[in-house]
Amino acid sequence: MTRVVLIRPGSTDYDEQDRIQGTLDIPLNAHGAEEATQTAEGLREAAISRIFSCPGASSNETARVIGKTLGIRVRKLDKLQNLNQGLWQGLQVDEVRRKHPKVYRQWCESPTTVCPPSGETVVDAYERVARVMKPLLKRHRDEVIGLVIPEPLASVIRCYLRGIDLKLVWESGGADCRWEVVELADEQAKSSGPAPSPPPGTQST
Repeated sequence: MTRVVLIRPGSTDYDEQDRIQGTLDIPLNAHGAEEATQTAEGLREAAISRIFSCPGASSNETARVIGKTLGIRVRKLDKLQNLNQGLWQGLQVDEVRRKHPKVYRQWCESPTTVCPPSGETVVDAYERVARVMKPLLKRHRDEVIGLVIPEPLASVIRCYLRGIDLKLVWESGGADCRWEVVELADEQAKSSGPAPSPPPGTQST
């Protein structure tokens, strides 16, 4: 059985300030470095054979700590960058909520219908995830692989792996854990994951 361990990177200053990070390249802070070390120790029994990291300092630093602790080589997946949240990036969540209450509420309640200004939609991110994950799962079938992925992209990947409707992306769970294990059924592994088109949560035209 193929298992994917979704691993959240350690904390950054932006996390602690409740700022939207998106694709901004923010390194781990002191607390985040400690979290990365704790995560690595906690994963010793997970039987991970390979570690992959999305672009970004916090993910790369966390992946390197895990790889060194477990004696596993780390590979960066350049096309698996975090969700691009455009002009919202760098702003505190409360600032977006106050300045754009209707759009922010729609983003929370109906995420497939909103695109942050100059950013990308959740649907676009899902399709990008599918293009990366399909060959990756096929190549590493019946292995345990670790993915160091920040939110909100981790939730999009979770939807892809579990076949959850994208409309429920923020309700899919797992955001509060340092890592979670997703087991793929044999049928999923053989087909390299759920069909990437059309994404769940969208309507065909």
